Amino acid sequence: MRRVVAAIALGLVLMSSVPVSAYLVEVTTSVAIEDTEDQLQLQSAIRGAIDNVLQDAIAFTPTLVVLTHAAVVGDRLYVRVLIADQDGERTFETLLDSPEFDPSTTELRI
Repeated sequence: MRRVVAAIALGLVLMSSVPVSAYLVEVTTSVAIEDTEDQLQLQSAIRGAIDNVLQDAIAFTPTLVVLTHAAVVGDRLYVRVLIADQDGERTFETLLDSPEFDPSTTELRI
């Protein structure tokens, strides 16, 4: 839900401003885990998944990395991460400060 609202609000912000090169992406990845009750293994798996995304999936230097969702399904840990560069981070902060931004809106699933 927050992604949809954030994407709409971000689109409105970007359409009303001067074009700027900013990177703001949300990436979903997964890793295998053996014991879901082992907190150290879960933390290590999350860190490893995020490190892999930062090294292999993006081509910019991030200044903001936010874990937005994590879920265990079977023997896999699915992790969703919001990543932004310096300009993307400013865009994200502008979005959060916008009066039109309402994170309580219902999530749209397609």
